Amino acid sequence: MPELIAPTADLHAAWLRAHREWGPGPHEDGFGLEPTDEVESPAGFAAWLARMAEESFPGGGPGEAARPVCVYRWIVEDGQVLGGIALRHGHDDHIMQFGHIGYGIRPSARRRGLAGWALGRMLGEAWKLGMDRVLLVCERDNLASARTIERIGGVFEGMGETEDGPVRRYWFRLPPVALPGTGGRTPRRGAV
Repeated sequence: MPELIAPTADLHAAWLRAHREWGPGPHEDGFGLEPTDEVESPAGFAAWLARMAEESFPGGGPGEAARPVCVYRWIVEDGQVLGGIALRHGHDDHIMQFGHIGYGIRPSARRRGLAGWALGRMLGEAWKLGMDRVLLVCERDNLASARTIERIGGVFEGMGETEDGPVRRYWFRLPPVALPGTGGRTPRRGAV
């Protein structure tokens, strides 16, 4: 049974196996990986995890604009990292371009419903954090992601442009009802 967990150094080797399966580059959506992150060495991996942990809390130093909070989770089963998902809350330009939630499933774990399952869980987290609407985007030609988003209730807004190219834009309204991936339970607001 898969679970969503906070990123951990305990899964360094498992995460590297997933990363290698995607191929070179920091393109795994949902992991918060930047081109400058060095994740091969234990020290580099620990620094990346520390940055993600820091992003999980409201921030911005004196005189800086507060940055949006981002909650990162890994999709893990039997000690293997199957994917990642990130929930960004706020309404800055980056979020309005790339969405509140980003996710990615490693190639060998696709077509198992993991993306929809994880997305349902993160929508529940968004509701608990007080969000009423959540924006998701996917690349124009990523029909598998578009089907996943539509299957769990995303409403197509239209096409948009990002610095990475054209995307499909979807909105979720978060009423206080059971959400996909929550086992039929209504998440309590404020119960993070």
